[in-house]
Amino acid sequence: MKTAAITSLLVSGACAFPWVVDTAGVDSSLLNARRLRSRQQAGTGPGSAAECPFNANHVPAAPVTAQYPYNNAKNGVKGNGKGGYQVPAPGDTAHQFQAPGPNDIRGPCPGLNAAANHGFLARDGIVTYAELVDAQQNVYNVDYDLANLLAALGLTLTDGDIVTEKLSIGCDATTRTSFNPTLTGSEPGLDGHNKFEADTSLTRNDFFTSGGDNFNFNGTLFGMMNDACDGDFNLQNLAKYRKQRYEQSVAENPNFYFGPLSLLLFGAASFLYELMPSGTRGYAPDLETISSFFGAEKQADGTWGFVYEKIPDNWTNRVDTYSNNDVTQQILEMYLLDPVLFGGNTASGTFDVINFGSIQNGELSADLSATDTSCLLYQLATGSVPSSLNGVITPSVDALAFILSKVSPGFANLGCPQPLT
Repeated sequence: MKTAAITSLLVSGACAFPWVVDTAGVDSSLLNARRLRSRQQAGTGPGSAAECPFNANHVPAAPVTAQYPYNNAKNGVKGNGKGGYQVPAPGDTAHQFQAPGPNDIRGPCPGLNAAANHGFLARDGIVTYAELVDAQQNVYNVDYDLANLLAALGLTLTDGDIVTEKLSIGCDATTRTSFNPTLTGSEPGLDGHNKFEADTSLTRNDFFTSGGDNFNFNGTLFGMMNDACDGDFNLQNLAKYRKQRYEQSVAENPNFYFGPLSLLLFGAASFLYELMPSGTRGYAPDLETISSFFGAEKQADGTWGFVYEKIPDNWTNRVDTYSNNDVTQQILEMYLLDPVLFGGNTASGTFDVINFGSIQNGELSADLSATDTSCLLYQLATGSVPSSLNGVITPSVDALAFILSKVSPGFANLGCPQPLT
């Protein structure tokens, strides 16, 4: 019932929002497809399989050890949940920084790129669900439930494969992530537009304003963010910058879309002041720390260049875990400081708002609770599982149960509606 309702919503909105035409479950024969522009990466060009690096020597993430246990998160299980330690630990050569080679994949998420550059994720950029859950806990002291939710969102939004539990942190590596590319079709990785990645990124271009390059670092945008934050990347300043990026995208991107999943952009922005600051610098989200995580380096002419994402020297992570409740509270606070409309620029040249769950008339309610927001994210994570699989195969019970087993336990006590399988 839920899948049918969402599909109906997508069909009815497809003429207004052209990228919807390729959404799984939408019968595009009902639409004038020739007038619609695809939202997905093409077979060639930036982010495509044709241009995606291939490293024949895949090496899994370097595991934690008894000598260097970090949070002792391994094999996708819950770690200790106690931070405040140095990452990487002194003497831990397996997790020292190495710049990615020409055959390694990197994508739009600085935090994941940094983890891969330090071997907490596979250095070639082809990672597993368990590696994602472990790395978030061991590096950033992300709570186990939130680590599972973020890993699940990466896989279930058709960026990765829930059968192999593999995901590219960047471009389309379907031949290495899919259990059967003929059946699953493209698995575009985190570069896939309007999935995990979306318009108004902090330091990445919008997909349709950059010829499909929505994953490479943009020094001009980093400079804009630094100017807006004046070197202090806190909640208030990032809320102001997120509003600036939104207004810029609305004005410059005729295919702009800001859907329900754009809530994740506010959560990702909170990582700058919640996950990236170091105890050695008083947990201040200062320019030196943030520029290291983003791989940003100021040039002689005042512009910002790129030198690869790196965990700052002598960096110690947050003491308490960063939980689902924490991130949803930050999403709400940041959004409500400078509210924007959910919706997009339409083919007719107007801006249309959308309704989805707690988002009504294009707005997130000011009296929405953190629990409500958590349930909305949970709905987005679980709602696509049956529809995404039914389009290509008759899903097995195990496949349908994947998200329920990984994510549902952390949300059961919140009273979130459990999806039917």
